[in-house]
Amino acid sequence: MSIIYFLIGCSVLMALLFLGAFFWAQKSGQNDDLYTPSLRILIDDDEEIPSEK
Repeated sequence: MSIIYFLIGCSVLMALLFLGAFFWAQKSGQNDDLYTPSLRILIDDDEEIPSEK
């Protein structure tokens, strides 16, 4: 029965760590721009590749 208490404690600790990581990611701005990455594949690159002759 004591292993159940240990596992519950570990799962609560892990959940708090993931919650802290989520709030840290939100605070640091990782999800600020959700629109541009989906359009990046549609934008042509203007750089020309130098050809060797």
